[in-house]
Amino acid sequence: MLVLEWFNPATLGPLNWPAKLIDGVFHGVMPRSGGFNVVDVGAMDESTLLVTIMLMFVGNGSAGTSGGIKVATLAVIFLVVWAEIRGHTQVHVFGRRLSPGAIREALSLLFLLMTVVVVSTVALLATTPFDVIQVLFEVVSASGVVGLSTGITPELPSAAQLLLVVLMVAGRIGPITFASALALRERRRRYDFAESRPIIG
Repeated sequence: MLVLEWFNPATLGPLNWPAKLIDGVFHGVMPRSGGFNVVDVGAMDESTLLVTIMLMFVGNGSAGTSGGIKVATLAVIFLVVWAEIRGHTQVHVFGRRLSPGAIREALSLLFLLMTVVVVSTVALLATTPFDVIQVLFEVVSASGVVGLSTGITPELPSAAQLLLVVLMVAGRIGPITFASALALRERRRRYDFAESRPIIG
């Protein structure tokens, strides 16, 4: 009985921080895979929505059922940046060296998903009257196969809803197919060109 009262939403007061902490942890995990919510997402602050968008964009672990770029991809990109900051020509982690193919796959997957999110967000903004943060939330939730919504999906026009459906399907099979295709298409050239260094930054 005490446990039921502890987790009963009707008894939550301003000083009942353990239950609020549990809600926070729950909403920190669910955007990465499950898509369940115990708090109205549409009533969240914009900063909370932005953090949730970032969690949905990354997703869960590799080879899992979630969407997004996956945690391993984010780790590879972080290690690449860290190696560049330290002036290393190769990326080392846990006594191993990351292959150039894995680095190219991670960067390509990140760029591809970012492009899909940006193009879809612009398309929805041009056809709907909603705010950027709401539209971006819906797009990232669909492409990340999360299932969370701010509540604007039923009010979207049919074309926008169809776009979200396409994003859901692409988000489920797209990253795996894309990464596999990159791995299978890798081949060595029998010749090479002279090296060139463009101006970066």
